[in-house]
Amino acid sequence: MDRHRQAEKEKQNKKNQKHQSTVEKHQPINNQETPPGKPPKQKRPKKKRKKLRIFFLVLLVLLILGIAGYFKGYMATKMDKKNLQPDVGNFLGEKSVDGSTNILLLGSDSRGEDQGRSDTIMIAHYDKRTKQPKIVSIMRDTFVAIPTQDGVEYNKINAAYAYGGPEMVRKTIKETFGIPIQYYAIVNFESFPKIVDTLAPSGLKIDAEKELEVEGTVIKKGPQKMSGEEALQYARFRKDEEGDFGRVRRQQQVMTALLSNSLNPLNSWRIPEALGNVRGYTQTDIPFSFYPSAGMSYLFSKHKPLEILTVPVEGTWSDGYYDYAGSVLEIDEAANTAAINNFFNK
Repeated sequence: MDRHRQAEKEKQNKKNQKHQSTVEKHQPINNQETPPGKPPKQKRPKKKRKKLRIFFLVLLVLLILGIAGYFKGYMATKMDKKNLQPDVGNFLGEKSVDGSTNILLLGSDSRGEDQGRSDTIMIAHYDKRTKQPKIVSIMRDTFVAIPTQDGVEYNKINAAYAYGGPEMVRKTIKETFGIPIQYYAIVNFESFPKIVDTLAPSGLKIDAEKELEVEGTVIKKGPQKMSGEEALQYARFRKDEEGDFGRVRRQQQVMTALLSNSLNPLNSWRIPEALGNVRGYTQTDIPFSFYPSAGMSYLFSKHKPLEILTVPVEGTWSDGYYDYAGSVLEIDEAANTAAINNFFNK
């Protein structure tokens, strides 16, 4: 029995030695052969790497040209002393908590009965996640509590600008509707026509809803191309049965036309310099870094039409009158706050 076991053991040892010899024959010498089971590494074609280098080079050139065009337009407007805006004090914009941006847009009028008040109050809203531009227009006769230094004063919301500039308007909107605002931009009516002519040098396409005349400017009803001055007068007109509601609607129509014109591929080469011009014609605390970030986010996405909400919304207001304020819009603050939140979050 022991002899039989010994013979089996010797036979197995011979098999193991033979298998080891076979494995050694197939092992790579000095690691020059690729181990079995591993595919050989493929080198990236030189042609593909060359295309990538050209792409990034073109992108860099476009970026440099864009920045140069922006500052060219900006400096051109700053050379005109008439475009200088008065100091409006500190603006304490809030930090965004959800990635969206709210910009307070104010149109100021230095002429007539509303001197020193904001004739136009809008909030531009943009969320990089949804790529959806939105605007909330607040009627200037909206009756609200304005948090002045001497306490709360009830008046039309456009009086807040006269009390404390854009910061007072921001605080009033925050306390009335709960909207956090990051930045502001002010355009006076002397600069607005220049902005329109810069963005649409061949005229702004607008379908005028009616024939009207303002300060000697006659605008015919129907589709047409408006100059900057014509667009201004069209947006300001309110001496009809609709009053301020019609005026706000026409303002929104002009804003929509401006955005549509800016996104026209035929005008894309003009955008950087035009943005520089617009930046020079406005008073704002929007940082330069915001423009390429938000602009690239929107331009390289599927363009969505501008959505607009007018506040107070239908069914949430009534006419009022006060000797010191005149005709006002008494509003349901809770209902309008809910409407704004639904509008931003839908």
